[in-house]
Amino acid sequence: MTITIVGAGLGGLSLARVLHVHGIEATVLDLDASPSARAQGGMLDIHEDSGQVALHAAGLHAEFSTLIHSGGQEARIYDRTAALLFSEVDDGGGDRPEVDRGALRDLLLNSLPAGTVRWGTKVTAAESLSGGRHRLTLADGTSLTTDLLVGADGAWSRIRPLVSPDKPAYSGISFVEIDLLEADSRHPDAADLLGGGMSFSLGEGKGFLAHREPDGSLHVYVALRVPETWTASIDFTDRDAAKAAILSHFEGWSDRLRALVADADGDLVPRLIHALPVGHSWARVPGVTLLGDAAHLMSPFAGEGANLAMLDGAELGLALARHSGDVERALAEYEAALFPRSAKSAEESAQSLEICFRDDAPAGLLEFFGA
Repeated sequence: MTITIVGAGLGGLSLARVLHVHGIEATVLDLDASPSARAQGGMLDIHEDSGQVALHAAGLHAEFSTLIHSGGQEARIYDRTAALLFSEVDDGGGDRPEVDRGALRDLLLNSLPAGTVRWGTKVTAAESLSGGRHRLTLADGTSLTTDLLVGADGAWSRIRPLVSPDKPAYSGISFVEIDLLEADSRHPDAADLLGGGMSFSLGEGKGFLAHREPDGSLHVYVALRVPETWTASIDFTDRDAAKAAILSHFEGWSDRLRALVADADGDLVPRLIHALPVGHSWARVPGVTLLGDAAHLMSPFAGEGANLAMLDGAELGLALARHSGDVERALAEYEAALFPRSAKSAEESAQSLEICFRDDAPAGLLEFFGA
C-alpha cells in the first residue's frame, strides 16, 4: 500500500515518523525546495497532553528534552501604559516547555530515512479514483497515484476539498511580525520589559505578544483588530511608512511599547489570522483524511495548533499500525477521536481571541491566569 502525505510540517512529519517506527513506509511531498528554503517561525510551547504525547509515540521525547529553551515558560502581562500586572517565573516545573519550531522540525526530519521527503514537489490538484485511490497532479506536469492520501498541507490545503467544502475565514485579527535582534545589547529596555519568556501587552482590539528566542532576539507579534484589507493597504517594503502606519494604532500607549515597533530590525511581516469553522468535520471519504491546520485551522490564542498537528499525526500513525490490513477502519477510528478533540480546542482558541482583545483588555487574560 502506498501512503502519500502532502506537507512536511510538524504534523506530516510526526505521522511519517510514527509510521516509520512501526515499519510502515510513506512518502512526504513538500513544495519547498529544501528544508532550509524558508524560516519555520518562532517559539512553540509543547504541551504535555498533546505535542509531548506525539513525541513519545515517535520515540523522540528524550532528544526533544535537549531542545527546551530554559526560562521560556516565564509569562508577563502588561497594560497599555506598560504597567506590569502579572508575572510568572519559569521554575522548570511547567508542563509546556518552549522550543524553537525550526529545531523541532529538524529533529523530526532527521529521524526519517533519507528520501522520505520529496522537496520541491508542489501539488496543484487532487482527484478521487475508484477503490479509494487518488491522483495528485504536480506543478511540473507529472502526476502520481496513491492508496492512502493524507492532507497535512496547512490552512489552504489542496487536499481538503476532497472531503469538505469549508474554507478558512478571516478572524478579524491581523498580525505584523517584527524582531529586535541581540536584544540585551542593542535593545536593553525592550529586553528588560519583555523578559525571558512570553509577554502580553494588551488593550482594546490591539496589543503586543512577544517571546524571547534562544538566540537572544525578541520576536514580537503586533496584533490589531482591523479589516481584512488593512495589510494590503500598506507597503511593507517601505519600513518607515509601515512602522508609522502600525504606530498610528497605538496613540497614547507607553513609549516603551511603541519602541518595539519604532526600533524593530529587519522586515515587518504581515499575517492575517484565519480559522476554519469551530467543529469542522466531514463524512468518511475512502482513502483520504486530513490532519493539523488542513483539518482544524484555528487562531493561535490557545497555543494548540502545532501541538494538535503533532498529536493528529501520531494518532493517525498508531491507528494505521493497529489496523494495517484495514485502512478504512484505521481512518474511521482516527477521525472519531479527531473531531471532538479539535472542536474543543478550536472553541477555546476562539474564546481566547475574544478574551485577549475585548474592551477591557487585559482584564480577561488576567482572569484566565487567575491574577
